[in-house]
Amino acid sequence: MRGQEWTPHLVTQNFEGDWSVVALRHTAGATHPVMKIYSDPNATAFEDDPLLDRAPAFRALLAALQCPLQAVRLMRLTPGSIIKEHRDHDLSVEFGSARLHVPIVTNAGVDFRLSGTPVPLREGEIWYLRLADPHSVANRGDTDRVHLVIDCTVNDWLLDMLGG
Repeated sequence: MRGQEWTPHLVTQNFEGDWSVVALRHTAGATHPVMKIYSDPNATAFEDDPLLDRAPAFRALLAALQCPLQAVRLMRLTPGSIIKEHRDHDLSVEFGSARLHVPIVTNAGVDFRLSGTPVPLREGEIWYLRLADPHSVANRGDTDRVHLVIDCTVNDWLLDMLGG
């Protein structure tokens, strides 16, 4: 994505440096870039952003997920930036919403921790992470770290994929 599509993340107290977002799917009716990147926990209707038409591989991946999709974003953390330890209290399977991470670009200097334990997220893998637990990220490398982040509603298909 070109530079003008990246919007700085909203929760400035949770990071240092440059953490920015491109909305590919967002709350229905959102038109302002800030409202597009906001993952409203009370939203019930979502729509694809026209930018998704420029990303056929992402569209194909999303089509393969047989669970209702909510917000879908690219999230970039530039070199030297950190996401401070925090919790996303409503993001776990038992609460009915899951966040999937697909590393698109990463480097050996990225340190993602979940409950203090390093999680080695590699490019092209898809991960469910229980983000209601404490987590943090530091990009100590010299290239951007970009993840496709997919918020979805938990259903039987997703539970089966997660082995539960």
